[in-house]
Amino acid sequence: MDENKRKDRRILRRSVLGILCAVLALILLILIFATVYIESLMSKINKVDPVMTDSTIVIIMLVVSGIIVGIINTLAGGGAIISMTLFMVLGLPISVANGTNRIAVVLQNFTATLAFLRKRMLDVKSGIKLSIPAVIGNIAGSMVATHISDLVFKICMGVVLTVVLVYMIFDQSHKRPSIQGGHPLDIRWWHYIWFFIIGFYGGYIYIGLGFLILAITIWTMNLDIVTANVIKGFVIFLSTPFALAVFVYNGQVEWVAGLLHGVGNIVGAVMASHWAMSWGVKFVRWFTLAIIVVFFFDLMGWLSLHDMLARLL
Repeated sequence: MDENKRKDRRILRRSVLGILCAVLALILLILIFATVYIESLMSKINKVDPVMTDSTIVIIMLVVSGIIVGIINTLAGGGAIISMTLFMVLGLPISVANGTNRIAVVLQNFTATLAFLRKRMLDVKSGIKLSIPAVIGNIAGSMVATHISDLVFKICMGVVLTVVLVYMIFDQSHKRPSIQGGHPLDIRWWHYIWFFIIGFYGGYIYIGLGFLILAITIWTMNLDIVTANVIKGFVIFLSTPFALAVFVYNGQVEWVAGLLHGVGNIVGAVMASHWAMSWGVKFVRWFTLAIIVVFFFDLMGWLSLHDMLARLL
């Protein structure tokens, strides 16, 4: 038995080393590609700023902000607000920013899913069942996402944030901080309807999608918040590539910015998936509450993430 355990550990170490090498190679290739072609992004910046014309600074901003977004999205959700804000500050139209953001979304959730799979936190069969209606909804939503109305965005975000915030404040499940991941889920017919709606929202706006999935899985499936995050990442990973394909077809993706931001998302997802398991349900719950409150304040106009980020840049 001990020999088998040692053998499993050696295999795991080699697998992790192989993945790290592949990620480092990917990062190197992206940085080389970005250095050569970054001027294509600079030409799209609306406001000429001596600082912003430095491609090195832009690369650093995209990667560092990606790490922050990867951590936020893996543990909670809503990090796309930061991504979208950054892309628009760099001069990308909102439709292009919306499409470009999907690159980082795919990379971040792929990384988080791999990490949770290694920790045996994901029941793949249950995840695939919930992903099928989400994929269909995602394609439909992305096809009508040629223009995002500010009013529609604020209404959707307001409803999602309010529902999740109220539920998490009064929810008592954190007092039983056991993690349920890895077991088959009790999926009912109405869950497929919910996940079609979730997929449509994700294809159309995406911002706040993580909060919406957390609300549905915690509220209707009685999952702990860590397991809910595992399902969230898997469903988003499987459904988002279809929306990305629609944006690519319509020419609404800036690959350089998206890949650089995606590199940061990969790093953030690896860090956050480790914290989620090490620090448990209570940590993830309080982190999620803090992020929701910040984004709720931004939605109400009590603070402006856009202005704060623009000043930093």
